[in-house]
Order: sequence, then structure tokens, then C-alpha cells
Amino acid sequence: MAKAAASSPEAVGAASRSTLDPLDLYGVRAALTDEERLVQESVARLVDAEVLPVIQRCFEEHQFPKELIPKLAALGLLGSSIQGYDCAGLNAVSYGLICQELERGDSGIRSFVSVQSSLCMYPIYAFGSAEQKQHYLPRMARGEVIGCFGLTEPHGGSDPANMKTHAKRRGGDWVLNGSKMWITNGTIADVAVVWAMTPEGIRGFLVDKGTPGFSAPEIQHKFSLRASVTAALFFDNVVVPEAQVLPGVIGIKGPLSCLTQARYGICWGVIGAAQACFKQLLEYTATRTLFGRALAANQTTQVRLADMARRITTAQLLALQLGRLKDAGNMQPAQVSLAKWNNCRMALDVARDCRDLLGGAGISAEYVPIRHMLNLESVITYEGTETIHQLTVGRELTGINAF
Repeated sequence: MAKAAASSPEAVGAASRSTLDPLDLYGVRAALTDEERLVQESVARLVDAEVLPVIQRCFEEHQFPKELIPKLAALGLLGSSIQGYDCAGLNAVSYGLICQELERGDSGIRSFVSVQSSLCMYPIYAFGSAEQKQHYLPRMARGEVIGCFGLTEPHGGSDPANMKTHAKRRGGDWVLNGSKMWITNGTIADVAVVWAMTPEGIRGFLVDKGTPGFSAPEIQHKFSLRASVTAALFFDNVVVPEAQVLPGVIGIKGPLSCLTQARYGICWGVIGAAQACFKQLLEYTATRTLFGRALAANQTTQVRLADMARRITTAQLLALQLGRLKDAGNMQPAQVSLAKWNNCRMALDVARDCRDLLGGAGISAEYVPIRHMLNLESVITYEGTETIHQLTVGRELTGINAF
């Protein structure tokens, strides 16, 4: 019996290219439900049609594309995981895929949706009164009311329990004083979910735009998240009625539970940023000729591309399993910290390496890695720095709080 001819490396490579998606080497898409794939495809079309054509200009001009808000709302992307109140009621994996596709466009767009959904609508849904839910949530789902989340302060970004903003009772009202810093959506927000220290512990307050003593100036001169609105919030004897206080939670658990929701979305979102950089680099290295051959034909280039693919694939599998745990009601904060730490570090490293392999072209906004790289410098910091998440995992492993 004649032996079959051994397959050459070239033939194996050709077969691999015909069967494997460079952006999905482990077939994560095949593990999704029909509804989850439909959600991803719908958001991808929106990003391709509406975000990518304008985002470079918005980044360069330091502008948030507010004209996208009605389109994001019409697709059901605001408060997408909430049941009722005109929200889509999607599962956690679908929300993750929404974040992934939006951040493929730009971190600023995903940040807008994250803040609206996870940091503003979620606490109203989880801790608000029936009246508060009915008053705010349907209009926020339709994009008619925009929210911001006031937790971080100038002197205590990584130590929210040490907040200086405080509120005291005065008759049937509360009087709020203090300031918040690095607040996404702050200047365009119609309502701020503000966390303040009270004699009872940390409480959440719903402060409407235009309330006397409340101001939200935009922070200028950013070199990251330039297509996102970032503001400071100031409260000078702001009177908040009791009806505007979230009744369902007292203590640091309230804001931290919101951060867990937002961090979950980030775990998925940064994958989209990394994929955008990687896809463009694959195209560039295939066509860029150096020393008489394509850049992709160099061993060093292939090793670096393979390492990026390894990192992206690992992040995809982490995010998918995290989403399944969340949908099953079994997700723990330390698991979110592990994924946020790993996936943000992955995305930033991939964006930086893509920028480097592009050579001189890498510093041009005509290519996406420099924009994503600058954005990811913020994403790896907000919602818990890398060190905070490392210590969270360390505490889970040892039972010892080293903060």
C-alpha cells in the first residue's frame, strides 16, 4: 500500500487560512446562541455605518458624536440587560458583545453606553424606588435622559470609601456638598447618580441637571478618550429631596456593585479595540514590502502576530466564560477583576505592538492603533487600576486584605 504524501507546511498553512478566522481562532462565535449572534451582527453594522466614518474626526476635534445617541437607543443598546421599562432585556453575553463591537469603533462610544447602562440605569433599577424607576428608566432607554456616575474624587480615585463629598439632612431634604472628578458624560448628563457620605453611611442621590448649586464643567486637554465627554462635578449646598435618594442600599456596596457591572462590560469591550488594531495590522503586513518581501513573510513579524492572536483568543475565552457565569448568577467580583486585569493589559499591549509594527505610519490617525492605544491608557485605569484588580485577586487567593 503506497504511503500518502506528507502535507507540506505550505499546504497546512493554506488549509488553516481557509478554516480559521484570524480574529476568532477558537470559534467563540460558534459558541453563541442565535440571538447573541444577531445582537453582535446588528451592533457591528451600526459601528461600520455610523461610528467608523466619523470617529477619527471626533477624536481629533475632541468631540463626542451626540448624534449617535438616538441610533444607539433605537437599537436597544441603552440599559440592554434590564427587564422592563422599555429596555431590551438581553442576557449578559449579549451585553458583552455590544461592548465589544462598540469599542471596536472607539472606547469613548463604549464608555458612553457603559455609563448610561451599568453605572446609571443599573443602580436606579437595583436600588431605586418604583417611582424613580418609572420616572427615569424608560426615558434613559430611549436616550431622552442621559446619566453620569459621580463616585471618583480628586483625592481618592482608588479609595472610594474615603470620599469627601457629603450630605446632611435638613428637614425633609438633604444638602449635598463636595466634588467629583473624571466623570464620563458629566457635561451632557440630565441626571447624575452621586454617591456621598452621610451619617448613615454612603448613599446614592439622583441630582437633576439645573439643580441650584450643581455644575459640571468639561475637562479639556485630554490625550485619551477624546471622543468622550469627561467632566468634574461640583456641589455647593445642593438641595436634594428625599424622593431623589436611592432607598435600596446604604454603604460602599452600592457603588461597588455598579462598578462590577461596568467592569464586566470593559472585559468584553477592550477585545474589540484589540481586534480592530490586529485586523488592520494583518492587512498592512500582507501588503507592506520590506527588503523585497512582504512584512508578513518575516519570522519576527509572524511571531509577534501569533503572540497577539494568543492574547486576544485568551481574552475572548475569559470573557465568554465570565458571561456564562454572570447569566447563571454565579459571577464573583474577583472573577471580574481577573478578566478586567488580563483583558485590558492584553488590549493595551496589542495596540502598542500594532503601533510599533506599523512603523512611522503607526503615529498617524489614518491607522487605528494610535487612537485605541491612547484610549486604552484610560480604560486600564478607570473602573479600578490594574493594581487594584491584582490585589482583589490576591485577596481572594489568600484571604488577606493587602490594600
